[in-house]
Amino acid sequence: MPSVPALLSRSIRTAAAFSPRLAGDIAIRVFFTTSPRMPVRDADAPTHGDARRGKLRVRDVDVASYEWGTGSRTVLLLHGWRGRASQFAPLVRELVAEGFRVVSFDAPTHGSSGGRRTDIRDWVDAAEQLQTSHGPFAAIVGHSFGALAAVTAARSTVPVPAVAAIAGAAGPDAFLAEFAREFRLDDRTTTRLVERFRERLDVDQTTASARYDGARHPLPAHTSLLVVHDRQDRRMPDGDSLRLHEAHGERSRLLRTAGLGHTRVLSADATLDAVVALIVRGLDGVDALGTTTTEETPSAVSASDAVPVGGERQP
Repeated sequence: MPSVPALLSRSIRTAAAFSPRLAGDIAIRVFFTTSPRMPVRDADAPTHGDARRGKLRVRDVDVASYEWGTGSRTVLLLHGWRGRASQFAPLVRELVAEGFRVVSFDAPTHGSSGGRRTDIRDWVDAAEQLQTSHGPFAAIVGHSFGALAAVTAARSTVPVPAVAAIAGAAGPDAFLAEFAREFRLDDRTTTRLVERFRERLDVDQTTASARYDGARHPLPAHTSLLVVHDRQDRRMPDGDSLRLHEAHGERSRLLRTAGLGHTRVLSADATLDAVVALIVRGLDGVDALGTTTTEETPSAVSASDAVPVGGERQP
């Protein structure tokens, strides 16, 4: 029996044969679908259970927030699309052990939060609220779509000294392009998909770039960046992460792993070591690990091929 994505892809392409406009309208609904909700993994349950729980109100929706540790410096974690805060459990344990306080949330329609629809504005809204109650932050760490949200927030209303973008992208166009590739959309359907995406966020092409493209509009000069991406990430290829890294020049470090894919990279030893080093000691700390590169061309970033990829920190 075909998978659900395969059936949806076939349905969209069938509609496109009659009306690319209709197909694009169907595609945007699928693009913004967040179900099924990710459960808490058994390995992450103890850390999830140890969190001090709170509640935010985002667009009239109750959003679950989490807090660990009691340190004087605070780190904000942003999960990705169809993810949840508990995915960061290994990183939470590392940061708390280093004396940090850590805060996060489940975005609307994700995890333990309510709601029926969401988009990047909700991630930024929740980040702003947590900054008011728990900030200023020492760093923001984002995974996948949360990496885009982390860069967006740090560029606008939640300034921080450091951002770590894991398995993310420089802007939303990369997510749209990957969706169109996965569902094998034709050009006219893809054009309609992009139009509907911008309508939903109430932006045109220029405004979308200014608000959400972290490569064309980089982070403030005082903000350091760590970009982490696996070479075999099939869900979000690393091309747009490379673009984000290159746009920030000497104040960005790039960690490219191999064989971890889109999700396992979040808990890999190499990732945890690099993120903690960035937050504790800045770019000098990342450089001391000897596993990243500041080269600007994709062909020259093979130095990190030697990064160990042997699994995750144990609970």
